[in-house]
Amino acid sequence: MNIEKIRADFPILSSFVYDKPLVYLDNGATTQKPRCVVEELENIYYTTNANVHRGVHYLSQRATDLAEEARVTVQHFINAEHSREIVFTKGTTESINLVAHSFCSQFCNKGDEIIISEMEHHANIVSWQLQESIRGITLKVIPINDKGELDLEEMKKLISPKTRLISIMHVSNVLGTINPIEDIIEIAHRNDIPVLVDAAQSVQHMEIDVQKLDCDFLVFSGHKIYGPNGVGVLYGKEKWLNQMPPYQGGGEMISQVSFKGTTFNELPFKFEAGTPDYPGVIALGTAINYIKKIGLDSIKVYEDELLQYCTDKLMQIEGIRIFGTSDKKSSVVSFLVGNIHHYDMGMLLDKMGIAVRTGHHCAQPLMDVLGIEGTVRASIAFYNTKEDIDRLVDGVKRVVAMFG
Repeated sequence: MNIEKIRADFPILSSFVYDKPLVYLDNGATTQKPRCVVEELENIYYTTNANVHRGVHYLSQRATDLAEEARVTVQHFINAEHSREIVFTKGTTESINLVAHSFCSQFCNKGDEIIISEMEHHANIVSWQLQESIRGITLKVIPINDKGELDLEEMKKLISPKTRLISIMHVSNVLGTINPIEDIIEIAHRNDIPVLVDAAQSVQHMEIDVQKLDCDFLVFSGHKIYGPNGVGVLYGKEKWLNQMPPYQGGGEMISQVSFKGTTFNELPFKFEAGTPDYPGVIALGTAINYIKKIGLDSIKVYEDELLQYCTDKLMQIEGIRIFGTSDKKSSVVSFLVGNIHHYDMGMLLDKMGIAVRTGHHCAQPLMDVLGIEGTVRASIAFYNTKEDIDRLVDGVKRVVAMFG
């Protein structure tokens, strides 16, 4: 891990905010992009810009080949069995909505149940609530304990003959808790229940092998893994994707169209209606190759060290409360200090050049469980340093001093 060399790949990290060197600790919201990803986007638009899959001319064929190479890159990255199990979407949110709509339309009737948890992102709550109103399904919610960990014994009690799917985040975007996905999948499969894993906050921090996990669906976003905005991934086992109807209609997802009816394309194109963001897809492949060269094992070790350093330093501040104290955490510290409002803390840190996230982090039900309105969240990436953490801690201390 040559941090100086890595940071040089991210020009924005050398910028200044309010005449202060930028400290970027909002990686849970979006990561910065390495130079190679931005250059790949530029190169595609200048040299290979043509619609994919439909043209016989050179540019179209070349763009298609590059986009499909990116699909194989994603397949190998998460160790999917087939590249046709990789569906490109706009992001984690669309991926979850796709599964919620298509899975429920095929497999759920009124009164059937979907299990989620108290710590879920709104994308993994509202998507299913929409199906509650459309199809009359019921949501059941796994509670968490005081450390911010899922209560698996309570989860077992929620499972019933009407349970159709468990949809759960791998890592909490607020608490940082790494959920025991392997145990959840094993319990679910023992009851013939498929599992969707929201990997938006995990795939950039640790190795994920979907075949080893044996998850049925897995979703993540490009912009959280150093790739472009507006691109995401849905992995689904072929047996499920083949049975699920298309999520959207239009070009590319069809085999034959007439006014008497339509037949649909093969996987994965059945779920990729319309012109895709193929430059973004190709650049996502570039981002994945970039972090593979660094090595996710090395990234995890380094980020875990920074997380512990950050936690230890912040805990020395009088009146601080850290939310999420599980022994198994990843790259997120959410906190409040005394009676200082999270928004005030975030605004004042910003004036010092320190970018953190404030608010409910798209997890309002979790805030209700915690009995708070929101937190300050510092989220770490492999280009961060102990100096960044020191700047954060010093900034928090200065804000505390301002409020007396």
